[in-house]
Amino acid sequence: MGILGLPRCGKSSLFEIMTGIRSRDIHGEKCVRGQAAVPDARFDRLVEIFHPLKVSPARAPFVDVHADGEKAWETVRQILAGADGLLHVVDGFTAADLQEMVARWRTLEDELILSDLLVVENRRERLQRVPRKALKPAELLQTELLPRLHDQLERGRPLRDLPLSDEERRALRSFSFWSLRPELVVLNVSEDRLGDTEAFQEETGLADHVIGCCGELEAEMADLSQEEQREFLESLAMNEPALLRIIQAAFRLLGRITYFTVGEDEVKAWVIPRGAKAPRAAAAIHKDFERGFIKAEVVSYDEFIACGGTLAAARAAGKLRLEGKDYVVADGDIISFRFNV
Repeated sequence: MGILGLPRCGKSSLFEIMTGIRSRDIHGEKCVRGQAAVPDARFDRLVEIFHPLKVSPARAPFVDVHADGEKAWETVRQILAGADGLLHVVDGFTAADLQEMVARWRTLEDELILSDLLVVENRRERLQRVPRKALKPAELLQTELLPRLHDQLERGRPLRDLPLSDEERRALRSFSFWSLRPELVVLNVSEDRLGDTEAFQEETGLADHVIGCCGELEAEMADLSQEEQREFLESLAMNEPALLRIIQAAFRLLGRITYFTVGEDEVKAWVIPRGAKAPRAAAAIHKDFERGFIKAEVVSYDEFIACGGTLAAARAAGKLRLEGKDYVVADGDIISFRFNV
């Protein structure tokens, strides 16, 4: 996830809290990368059961960009060209009212949409200069797609709202459109204005893709022990830090899931795309596992826990099963791969 926001919105502070990397201390670096552990109660329970020597939770990578001057936008564009999604931080802390918050969100959204519109217009002009018979299949598809994209962007609407087939999305992959990527909006507000989040959602029409967060509170909690943090949350009548919800939401928005490998040596959460089949999931561990894939021994997390939290009991109950190459891995599966290279 690439982190975007207008100046002084709190994006670097949020990056630091999530990843533990103090990006402002890295002088002269335009791009700072870090990873945040993805909160998962299932993983925590597996660690309690196996007491492994090593624990490896799923991690979500984030990128913070420091750019200023005349070419700031070009710097951001180059660094975040490969980002799978965007985390857009909006300064609601200093905003006078809801409308100013919305205006600040809209300012950057319009910039992203305009940038995509220029790309579409340039590409259409180039294709129009090429005889239709000389166009490649992908280019022919683009000639049909680009007018739809142009109309959507001219209306001030992001491309992610446009219904596109998988084939159409593949044809557009090389353009790195900003507004085609999934986006999570973090509304950085003061503690007494967290209630403005729902009104912001309604005003912008963003529904579930907005999380309210008080950056000051999150920074305070980040420096506390787990016990102190629980007491702090109880005093605020909060169930969990907003930080955890942000990381989880970003992870889900990118279409990622986790499966687990377990044992006394290590409990590890492996990150794969939703819909991945068993051999591709095995490749997350090592390419040889995919190349020499034979079978996957699988039990779902829920069935594992229902069998008392032991693989032997899951096997005895018939819940530990062998799956082949066409098995689509489910979120939370506990897997052991059989392979031969």
